[in-house]
Amino acid sequence: MAKELGVGIIGCGNISTTYFGLAPLFKGLKVLACADINMNAAELRAEEYKVKAQTIDQLLANDEIDVVVNLTIPDAHYPVSKRILEAGKHVYSEKPLVLTLEQGEELRRIAKDKGLAVGCAPDTFLGGAHQLARKFVDDGGIGRITSGACYVMGPGMEMWHPNPDFFFLPGGGPILDMGPYYIASLINLIGPVKGVGALTSMAQTNRTITSQPRSGEVIPVKTPTNIQALLEFVSGATVTLTASWDVWSHRHGNIELYGTDGSLFVPDPNFFGGTVEASGRDKEIRALDGWDHPFGIFNQESPQGPRANYRTAGLADMVAAVIEGRDARCSLDRTLHGVDVMTSILKSGAEGRFVDLTTTCTQPAALGIAEAQALLK
Repeated sequence: MAKELGVGIIGCGNISTTYFGLAPLFKGLKVLACADINMNAAELRAEEYKVKAQTIDQLLANDEIDVVVNLTIPDAHYPVSKRILEAGKHVYSEKPLVLTLEQGEELRRIAKDKGLAVGCAPDTFLGGAHQLARKFVDDGGIGRITSGACYVMGPGMEMWHPNPDFFFLPGGGPILDMGPYYIASLINLIGPVKGVGALTSMAQTNRTITSQPRSGEVIPVKTPTNIQALLEFVSGATVTLTASWDVWSHRHGNIELYGTDGSLFVPDPNFFGGTVEASGRDKEIRALDGWDHPFGIFNQESPQGPRANYRTAGLADMVAAVIEGRDARCSLDRTLHGVDVMTSILKSGAEGRFVDLTTTCTQPAALGIAEAQALLK
């Protein structure tokens, strides 16, 4: 099989710049073309990154393209990914992969019939900080994980996003928008989920945009914006997850996991880096260090200071998996299990009962220093 696969991108919005900009860091893939329903957007990105601008039909018919990255809005993920597979190309999608299990199972069927790969973000759990946490867990650093707590909370997206409408419609909300990062991190550290229970609500039925260029415009809220969930893992661990856009400020950490021999404090799973801390039975919390992981090295400046950003690592790992004939870490099985977790949380909140999951998955293979370096040019 070829040592490098041609990549096309469908969806040329804000997130596309991340994939265009970071793809050159990785072996095995080369971005050749882009498309968008707005041809002007495709032409703008094509000129900026020196690739070919095409219509969606042209890109899907392009024999140089082996893998297509789906960066459309969440509601379009399923139909666009389906078209990509039907065109005979591997697909890697931004999160969430789909909005229902039925959609995911249809993608699985098509991919299996055609011998194609399906992968999906988030890939931040491959970051240096989260792989250090994984190594510490695998090495028995806190013993057997028994429980934990996760928090992703803020006041909402209408204060910064130029077009925040879809965040507050079915398919959006904090659990489907930010939940994938937390669920993927938990699967990486603990494994699959067995069942969930949740309470859901919304503080407002309408929101006023305060970002430009639509400041002052009122938009409807039609999905829960405050979710309190309990996750039971196959391992027996139980973890609470609070996801809310109805919180102005708080003092909770991102992820805390509690084991028979200590506690682990994991940084924001929306990012690749951060400080991992842990304590043993002595109760003294210490930072874990001394592990020079390639995906934890600062490579970008941000308003908050230097940070590590290696988004596209999941795509690169999927491409390498296709070439090498192995399981991809951001695989369809794991991302569809994540969709099952999140949609079951919403179902539990709507129906007032615990929900047993119908899917499962394995933990992804750990991405150590050598494995990460093998993905980089």
